[in-house]
Amino acid sequence: MRKFLRFGLPCCALMLLAGAHSVTAQAEETPSGREIVSHCEYKDPGPDQTSILSIILIDKDGNQRKNVYKRLWKFYQGDDDIFDKMVLFTQFPPDAKGTGFMRWGYVASSGKAADQWLYLPQLRKIRRVSVRDPGDSFLGSDLSYGDIDERLIDADEHKFLKIDRIAGREFYQVESVPKESNALYSKRVSWYLKTGDWETCVRAKTDYYDRQGLLLKTANLKWQQVDGAWVWDKVLVENVQTRHKSMFSVTGVDIDVGLKDRQFTERALKKGP
Repeated sequence: MRKFLRFGLPCCALMLLAGAHSVTAQAEETPSGREIVSHCEYKDPGPDQTSILSIILIDKDGNQRKNVYKRLWKFYQGDDDIFDKMVLFTQFPPDAKGTGFMRWGYVASSGKAADQWLYLPQLRKIRRVSVRDPGDSFLGSDLSYGDIDERLIDADEHKFLKIDRIAGREFYQVESVPKESNALYSKRVSWYLKTGDWETCVRAKTDYYDRQGLLLKTANLKWQQVDGAWVWDKVLVENVQTRHKSMFSVTGVDIDVGLKDRQFTERALKKGP
């Protein structure tokens, strides 16, 4: 089954969930938490993608730092235990232009950690980048490597909590508690847009709780559908404990462009986009 990019909704959903007061809807027949997650969380990202990824990092004092990347991504469906491959070529800031980052992700059932490479044009060298902790920051943002890795639906217990009605729209609220010990989060609470069919049901917001059960960060997501594939449009992630924010924007999306395996090699990383 294809899943959306933890790293892949109607326009108003981001604004509705960012700060609106919610009211619990009347009790009604609803699917289980697991069923909601299975339909709304795992969306089709297409066989491959190219896009421009912009990330704005905002510290607690309001200082901003912007990074822009040319992004190539390909889905491998578990062939040789590979889940997906991604390459990022830095376009901004100018002094980092040409820097390349490549990541091979593996299916969760393999137990393999992702392989990563970094190309530094100033040194004309490629070095392997290891991830010691899935909680480490991805590209300096408020997303962790664990957030962008594949997570199997049965890795968590999913409990339907309620239906929230926010500004005239309805959302399923689901609590997901990890089954493994010493997990990255004690739980996640997510809001999924309630629609007339499962096809357009997507995740609009997630609250992440730390290992002590305290709210750590919140993510608000807005999606775009391109040629039948679901891709991030804009995502705002805020760490409520450090007051650091990360704003993601994905533009110029092309789906099913026929990316080749050779475009995800060290040689291609040196060559550039």
